[in-house]
Amino acid sequence: MELLSDEVEGITVAAGRVTRNRWGQPHAVWYSGALMTSRITLGSRDRNILHLAVPALGSLAADPLLSMVDTALVGHLGVAPLAALAISVVVFNLAFMVFNFLAYATTGPVARRLGSGRAEEIPAFAAQALWLALLLGIAGTVAAEIAAEPLGRLVGAQNEVLALFLAYFRIRILALTPLLITLTGHGLFRGLQDTRTPLFITVSVNTLNGLLAYFLIYPVGLGVRGAAIATLSAQSVGALLFLWRATRRLKPLARPGVWRPRGAPMRELLRLSRDLAFRTIALYGTYFLSTTAATRMGTVEVAAHQVALDLWMFLAMVVDSLAIAGQALIGRHLGLGQSAEARAIGVRTLWWSVGAGAVLGLGYWLMRGLLPRIFTSDPQVLAGIALAFPFVAALQPLNGYVFALDGILIGASDTGYLARWMTVSVAAAAAIILLALWNDWGLQGIWAGLALLMAGRGLTNSLRFQSGRWAR
Repeated sequence: MELLSDEVEGITVAAGRVTRNRWGQPHAVWYSGALMTSRITLGSRDRNILHLAVPALGSLAADPLLSMVDTALVGHLGVAPLAALAISVVVFNLAFMVFNFLAYATTGPVARRLGSGRAEEIPAFAAQALWLALLLGIAGTVAAEIAAEPLGRLVGAQNEVLALFLAYFRIRILALTPLLITLTGHGLFRGLQDTRTPLFITVSVNTLNGLLAYFLIYPVGLGVRGAAIATLSAQSVGALLFLWRATRRLKPLARPGVWRPRGAPMRELLRLSRDLAFRTIALYGTYFLSTTAATRMGTVEVAAHQVALDLWMFLAMVVDSLAIAGQALIGRHLGLGQSAEARAIGVRTLWWSVGAGAVLGLGYWLMRGLLPRIFTSDPQVLAGIALAFPFVAALQPLNGYVFALDGILIGASDTGYLARWMTVSVAAAAAIILLALWNDWGLQGIWAGLALLMAGRGLTNSLRFQSGRWAR
């Protein structure tokens, strides 16, 4: 018999015991003296996945959505402001994804503690994640403020574009610490099998950002500075909301002194974070390289590339919501010792993700004449976007497959494999992007490199999933 904290046929079980049949599968749960069957059907897997994935559709897009609002509003100020924002946004998307290990490294351990009946350990683990977020946020903000101008020059910004980049960047980087607290909150609530709370907070934050950004950019006339102030304000409010909700949720489980730094959970968090950070730095270093290459091709090229990349990243977040559901559910079932069920959930997540990618890609293609005009009305930029847009739409099913496999392996804490093999895919993609720059292949060459990146990740992750080693 073993402890259980789970949802069984729609009934939430806070603590109980499971008995297993001779094949090791659970067949009954005792809770408060009542016997409840726990047979899992194919339909219940789908319901469990969608129960977590649908609310995560909104919450996953937290920082990229803020950037898309800024891009849409600033894009109508002119090509130079849009180019400056393009450089800034790729830096912040890089920061969002690099530090996203705070969410991923928190989700799996919290889900396994919940599934194995060790919920009282969750507050201590969450506290270590918060400490790490605060330390990284403060250090990163100081370093970024110092390196702002060299960073702008590194990616090719000059003259007016450089000045506008610095005006936006120096304000918005102050939101780094609130962003990291928000990422930690996402990971905690996902591990608790709750994606509705992050959705509520994300909708509130993005609504505030959109209204405030429009007011500061146009009626007040602050331009790119107004966009940065709005984003800083909105992300700070989001961090405070996550702290408030997490404190209320975990307070009944917290022991005296639980919020102090602790060795064992911090070491576990750092071990997972190391692999995930390495993997993510390599991945989004490739996106950074693609924007740098586009910047050196010209102002029009980087503006077009930024719009295409924004659209790409938005769909990535949408499809990744299914991967997040798989990550949380697989962590929970592995905590229960149910590796066969974890694999079955992984297969269902793959089907849902590929299907969602196909539908979204088709929708993008049908709206290829409309979507770019949301971001810019410049004819040259629109022509550049048209060159990259077939890649953005056609790669969505592959993106869904890759992101689902990422979620499966992260939920199983198989992060070392992800880190090692990401370097192979990144090296191949980077080579194509650099060749595109040197041989004047244009935006199509850059996006061919990004396509190779996704193909390499799909192949290596698929081999790992089929081997079954991730579950061990």
